[in-house]
Amino acid sequence: MPVVDSDPTTQRALGYPPRRVVPPAAAKLRILATADRLFYDEGIRSVGIDRLISESEVTKATFYKHYGSKDRLILEYVKSRHRAEVAVTEQVIDQAQTPKDAVQALVAALVADIQRPDFRGCAFINAAAEFGDEGHPVRETVNEHRDWYTDTLAALFSRLGHPLPGDAADDFILARDGAMAGGYAGDAIAASTALQRASVRILDI
Repeated sequence: MPVVDSDPTTQRALGYPPRRVVPPAAAKLRILATADRLFYDEGIRSVGIDRLISESEVTKATFYKHYGSKDRLILEYVKSRHRAEVAVTEQVIDQAQTPKDAVQALVAALVADIQRPDFRGCAFINAAAEFGDEGHPVRETVNEHRDWYTDTLAALFSRLGHPLPGDAADDFILARDGAMAGGYAGDAIAASTALQRASVRILDI
């Protein structure tokens, strides 16, 4: 999670103490964790503020102090999901020996995710489905996430020597989206196996 004050302790006037980096309040993190669980499991619009407050074990005043509205909490939920996926994806890529190993590790992580008992599909596609207005901040955040993911994959395929890295990234994401939707709505094993087959074809250059 980001800190409340992320400004580094540099460029301070002489004689003043360094600025202290303050972590987010425990209640704020608890509200976000509760929203993350409920929004993903049950849908964003179906979960009301009263339930969020009750299951977060905070007061209404505390909720509004930290988020001000459900809309702000929804946006932070999507942004926090993005930050988490960026961190995991970067770790997978950093630990891989080669770009091909990185792609295969990403596929393995997706397969493991799809086969979780509590898997409910892609959180970003789910969020986009609930907000039809393309200009809504949630949709804009989802689009930014998908642009980042596409660029990350295209860079991997480029390093791998693929002649059309952008096309390969688009093919991978299409297979990934289909596997996540099919894994939730249908047979998780069949969907994840199909994703593995598609990734082999994309890597076969």
